[in-house]
Amino acid sequence: MLQAYAEGFELLHSSPYQLDLHQLARLWNRGSVVRSWLLELAERALEKEPDLSSIKGYVEDSGEGRWTVLEAVERDVPASVLAFSLFARFRSRQGDSFGAKLIAALRQEFGGHRVVKRE
Repeated sequence: MLQAYAEGFELLHSSPYQLDLHQLARLWNRGSVVRSWLLELAERALEKEPDLSSIKGYVEDSGEGRWTVLEAVERDVPASVLAFSLFARFRSRQGDSFGAKLIAALRQEFGGHRVVKRE
């Protein structure tokens, strides 16, 4: 759920419109089927700091995600969303991923896609 909310709010944050994410969280949590404690917490955080500019996008993991993914592997239970969420946390810790650089370079090579250069 954390990852899903993160992706949804990031999409809204990148919108060309001036959206009040705090009010959107409030509306969803009180006026739709999406209600949840996590949305209450998002609403509270966005009320304190609408752009979250003082927070670095580094996400710790406390161990539950690792344990759950390892258990899923051991029991042959598909848990792709949980695994992706755990790996997204790891990705948040890389300021400038070599893997992401390679993907950008490959996309430029095979399709002429734009590469953003360091300043």
